Amino acid sequence: MDAVRRAGPGDLPRCAELLAEAADEANSSRGGELAEGLSERRSTVEEWAETGILLVGEYEGTTVGLGAGTVADPVLGDGLRLGRIECCYVEADAREVGVGEALVDELLAWFTSQGCTDVDALALPGDRRTKQLYERSGFKARLLTLHRPLG
Repeated sequence: MDAVRRAGPGDLPRCAELLAEAADEANSSRGGELAEGLSERRSTVEEWAETGILLVGEYEGTTVGLGAGTVADPVLGDGLRLGRIECCYVEADAREVGVGEALVDELLAWFTSQGCTDVDALALPGDRRTKQLYERSGFKARLLTLHRPLG
């Protein structure tokens, strides 16, 4: 793993490409067609960069990963401030070298600096790789959302 850094304006096209890859991968997975926020790729990465944090992960000098986080506003009951990992994606050819873990670690550090007390992260049903990545970082599944279209 080379580096994780905050994305700059010049990174936005590459981030949009990575988000498109993430959306394509999600759409081919069970439940992926219901994944929120992945269809408007360029505007989504720009929004994350402006309202939260947008990170890139590099391996051997190439941007191969994307991480994004936002903070819920306002503060929730009992003084809880909730962060949410919006996206954590690494190209298939660059997995298993620590980029995903480094992105999650940097996101968690940013959430801490923002005063978050808790962080949520989403994984699609059957996406064992993402679930295991988050579990290695201390996350525990606490809620399953079941969905049924009507009509």
